[in-house]
Amino acid sequence: MPKMKTHRGAAKRFKVTKSGKVKRAKAYKSHILTKKSPKRKRNLRKAAMMPKAEERRIRKVLPYA
Repeated sequence: MPKMKTHRGAAKRFKVTKSGKVKRAKAYKSHILTKKSPKRKRNLRKAAMMPKAEERRIRKVLPYA
């Protein structure tokens, strides 16, 4: 059986924590930032965890993470 390839796009977007949860960055932080409040922008910096249902899909494309 050949080695599975990691989906490189997913590898750049998601990290698997030591406890096995999938960590992701929040959206809406790239442009049109002038109308967003400083508090909102600050909260978008923080990482978020993927929901369990989505986590299974991400795990498939990150076989060795």
